[in-house]
Order: sequence, then structure tokens, then C-alpha cells
Amino acid sequence: MFRGGPHGLIAQEVSKPKQVRSTLARLVRYFKPYWLVLVIVALLIIGNTWTQVITPEMIGQTVDCFLTPATANRLGVQVPGAAAAATNCWFNPLSPDASAADYVRGLGGLMLLLVGLYVAGSVMGGLQFFLMTWSGQHVLKGLRIEVFKHLHRLSLKYHTQNETGNLMSRITNDMDTLQQAIGFILVNVTSGTLLIVWILYNMLSKSIPYALLSMTVLPFMVVATLWFSGQARKAFRRTRVAIGNVNADLQEGIAGVREVQAFSREEANIESFRLANAANRDANVRAVAFTAALHPTQEALGYLAIAIVTIVGGLALLREQPLFGTAVSLGLVITFLGYVQRFNMPVQQISVMWTNLQSAVAGAERIFGLLDTVPDVQDLPSALAMPPIVGRVEFDHVEAAYKPGEMVLNHVSFVAEPGQTVAIVGPTGAGKTTIINLIPRFYDVVGGAVCIDGYDVRDVTRASLRSQIGIVLQDTFLFSDTVMNNIRFGRPDATDEEVKEAARLARVDDAIQRLPNGYDTMLGERGTGLSQGQRQLLAIARAALANPRILILDEATSSVDTRTERQIQRALDELLKGRTSFVIAHRLSTIRNADQVIVLEEGRIVERGKHEELLARRGAYYTLYMKQFLREEEMAIISGDGHEPAGAVAIARPAGA
Repeated sequence: MFRGGPHGLIAQEVSKPKQVRSTLARLVRYFKPYWLVLVIVALLIIGNTWTQVITPEMIGQTVDCFLTPATANRLGVQVPGAAAAATNCWFNPLSPDASAADYVRGLGGLMLLLVGLYVAGSVMGGLQFFLMTWSGQHVLKGLRIEVFKHLHRLSLKYHTQNETGNLMSRITNDMDTLQQAIGFILVNVTSGTLLIVWILYNMLSKSIPYALLSMTVLPFMVVATLWFSGQARKAFRRTRVAIGNVNADLQEGIAGVREVQAFSREEANIESFRLANAANRDANVRAVAFTAALHPTQEALGYLAIAIVTIVGGLALLREQPLFGTAVSLGLVITFLGYVQRFNMPVQQISVMWTNLQSAVAGAERIFGLLDTVPDVQDLPSALAMPPIVGRVEFDHVEAAYKPGEMVLNHVSFVAEPGQTVAIVGPTGAGKTTIINLIPRFYDVVGGAVCIDGYDVRDVTRASLRSQIGIVLQDTFLFSDTVMNNIRFGRPDATDEEVKEAARLARVDDAIQRLPNGYDTMLGERGTGLSQGQRQLLAIARAALANPRILILDEATSSVDTRTERQIQRALDELLKGRTSFVIAHRLSTIRNADQVIVLEEGRIVERGKHEELLARRGAYYTLYMKQFLREEEMAIISGDGHEPAGAVAIARPAGA
């Protein structure tokens, strides 16, 4: 199951990642129906950012307008920067002989304003998070449905080449990372970027040299962010592949638990899962290591910036000297300290969130990569709805291949007239299943044509074609639903009585009646709770209820005993009347009465005719019969009543055998 261990896992990551900008731009297009919500979120981001920008200025004003004058008046001393504080004060300065109550009232009003700004910022921050999460959840819902629909449009070839667990990971794990990006990371990165630009503008407008000095660590922050986030992005992309492999191993291990136990492969499978899990662990540890290392690095650089602002501004304040031509007050230094703290905080958050955004973008790339996969089998723009099928099926020099240059069918030609039963036999790999896959157009031919009632199946819509074809596969799939709904699957509008009639036709009604809740009994995954034969009978009942004009039976009776097979055969004889049917079987009873038997070898038709005719020719079918069918027929006769009748074997063998 797990292929290649961690080295194989990393080797899968060979393609260059798409640009973050283009992926995010494509994601934004999904928000088009919610543009009004996004406008409100944008206004809330601007308002919230403004409160964060204005509060350092307000704190500085508090110091310059009230605390500095009050200190000077109470102590009767010259406070450093008092003159600059008076010129920088926005508010009407109080007179030197103002009372303490005047200062308290002014300071109290300013404090209330600050508290109001903090509360307003918190409310706007909460609203923007809620609205973005609300719209994001609606987008993710639509995206999940789109991915699920696309998976159903993809051909069987795609599903056979891609593991189920890996595909499930696209809708679960990758969607989860995308949900984090939409609901939290994207908003914070946007608001953080706006906050940085706004603070830079305010700092530069007050003192360009002091602002540039405060930002001396910014280049180091940018370099650290780019390097760490770049490494984290690569690591997070590996985690997406790793968790996909874990899911694939998990799905296969659970689905195949019976085979695993039957062949005593528990330890081998556990070891395989351990390797996949270890690769996932290593990928996540590496990603987290880069993410964790970035935060303390940015924090240390932020403290360095605060130290620079404090030392340079403090020295200029104590010496009563202008700083780069700008009069320095204590409020100005405090304002710059607040700006630097608020400037460093979004830089640190963005750098950390940016690495998380890499994981979300990697997940989005995998989702969009799936959506961009073009189905191998598609309806032509000019495709017509298939009219009611009469049942004439023609293979006209058909060639088929699953891989380029490796032909599975070579110039196969035959005609099945309406109502005929065509049995297809041959050794494993001869192309039997390929023939029946071409009729409902699960795959397309690479040469020749498959025609039904004169219509090339490529010229009609797949839905109108498949709705008139019934299929009973060797590996019966039943859903975790009631027995009634499983039979009704191909015809949802059928009445309960019609469902029961189909079950009686398939000789499964008695077995259903013995279930705890009869037709309302809930089945487990893949029909757990029923025997393999009962599951096969339910599949036949499902096909009978759909009332198709063309019926395909792929080893339909291969999983039942001889007694049950005889019951099914009588039901099939009734079901096949008036329908064109194609039967693949290794049991003689299902093909003896066929209108024509097609013998395949290496993708070519080597013989065709009726059972007795082909035996008389002593060709390929005769050889196949002697090796495969003869022993089965002998055993069927023996098991008829528990005793072998005299001459039974001689009767079974063809003359001269």
C-alpha cells in the first residue's frame, strides 16, 4: 500500500508550485455572490485598523497634554521635552495654575475615549471575523459540492489510477486548511498589512529620520520571513501529500481487513501504515520547526527595534536636543514606541500566518488541480439524448486501450440483435470486461465505434445512455441504507410494491423478510450483514427494478452456491426476456442457452457461435470448456441431489472427450 517510504513521498513533490497570488485570486472569485459581505468586512478592517493606529497617538497625547504639564506644575520643575509637548498637544493646553481637578477631568475624558476606541476595535474585529467565517463557510460548502460533482464526472480510468483515500483527503484535510485560511488567516494578513502601511505613513509624517531608524530591523524581518516561509511552504506541501498517503493506507487497510486477516498480513500492513504515518510525522515536524523558529526570531528583532527607539529617543529627550531636526517630547517617544510595538506585532503575525497560509495555498492547489482535471469521457457539445433503446448493439472494428500503445481490444466486430443474449468467455485478460465497459461508455474506444440502434455512443449523452442500461457487477456494492432504498437505487420513483416484486423476481424476497426489519433493515457498509450471495441477489433485484433495455451481467452468479445459482438462473431467464444482454461468466449454466458465444483471446475474437456448435468445432472454446467448464458441470450434476447419477459425467462430456 505505502510506496517508497519517506523518500518515495518526497520524490512525489517534483512539480513547481503555482503562484500564491494566482491561487488566492482564483479563490476570491468564489466569493463573488457574497461581495456585499466582503465590502462590510473591508470597512470593518479599515475601522479596526484605524483604532489600532490612533491609540498610540492618543496615549502620546495623554502624556504631552496632561501628564507632562501636571508633573511640571505639581513638582515645580522643568520636565524634559515640556516645550515640545506643548507644541505637539492637540488639545487646548491648560493654564499653568490649573487645578488638579482640571487635569483629572481632562485626563479622565481622554481615558474614556481610549477605552471607547479599544472597545470599538474589539467589536469590529469580532464582526469581521464572524462575517468572514460566515461567507467562507458558504464558499467551502459550494466548493465541496463542486469537487464532489467533479469526482462523479471523472471517468473510471481516473478513479482506478487514484486512491480513494487520497481523493478523500482533498475534500477533508485540504478543505480544513483552506477553511482556516478563509476564516482567520486571510483576514489577519490583510488587516496586518494595512496596519503596517498605515503606521509607516504616520511615523514618516512625524519624523522621517526617526521612522527610518525605527525600521532598521525591517529588512532583517523581511529576509527572515521570506526564508522561513519559503521553507515552511515546501514542508507544508509535503504534509499535504503525506496525509493523503496516510488516508489512502487507512482506507485500504479498513476496506481490505478481511483479506488482510485471511492472509495473516496484519503485521505487514501495520508496518506499512507505520511508515506512512512516520513520513507524515516527519513532514509535519519539519513544517512546524520552521514555523516555530520564525516567531522567536521576529520577536527578538522586534525587541531590538523597541530598544533602538527607546535609547535614541530617551537620550535626545534627556539632553533636550532635537532628534534629527524634530523637537522631542516624552509623548512623541511613547507614540513611536507604541507604533513600533504595533508595527512588529502584525509583522510577526503575518510571518507566522504566512507560513500557515502556505499550507492552505498548497491545499487549494490540490483542490483546484482536481477541479482542473479534464474527464477522459465527456459529452460532446452536440450530444443528443438517446431515444428509447430497442437493443441492437454493434461493435465495428473496435480498438481499446487503457494505456497508449497497449491495445486491449483489436478490431473487435460483432452484432447483438435486440433480445439476444451474448455470452463472452475467454481467459483472464482477454478483454471481456473491456467490452462491457465500452457499451455504457465508461471508457472510449481508440478506434472503430460502438453503436446502439445505429447511434454511436459518443454522439449521445451519457446520462440518457446509461439510464437504459442495467449492470450487475461481480463486486456488488451496496450502500449504508435500507434494503428498500438499495433496490430502489436505480429507480428512485419506484413504489414499495414494485421494489418487492423485483425482489421476488430475484428470489431474494424470502431472505429479506427474515431480516430484523424486513425491507426497512439498515445495511452496514458495502452490505455488511448479508451473505455474498444475498448481496448479489439484491444487485440483481436492483437491475430488474430499473427495467433496462440492455442488461450487462459481469460474473453475476460467481459468488453464489449451485443451489442459489439455479434460483437466480430462473429469475435471470425471466429478466432477460426481450432484453439484449451481455453475460460474462465462468459458469456454464449462464452461457449454455446464449444466442451467441464470443470467445476472446488477447483482445481478439477467435470464435463465435452457440455452445453446441463451438464444442463441435473443437477449437478455442472446446479447449476452454475442457479446462474450465467441464469439471464445473460434473460437480453441478453431483450436487443436484447429493448423489452422482449413473452416466452423469459421460452425459456432461462432449462426444469423444
